Amino acid sequence: MPKRTWQPKKLRRKRKHGFLARIATRGGRGVLKLRRLKGRWKIALA
Repeated sequence: MPKRTWQPKKLRRKRKHGFLARIATRGGRGVLKLRRLKGRWKIALA
């Protein structure tokens, strides 16, 4: 049986999807903007 595809790592998760990763790119800033407009409690990873 092959290895499962989800092997969680906290640091990798934060680097890919965290707040700093979001504000670093124009597209990421767009994501944050839309999440703020929608009223999300969390706009990026806690």
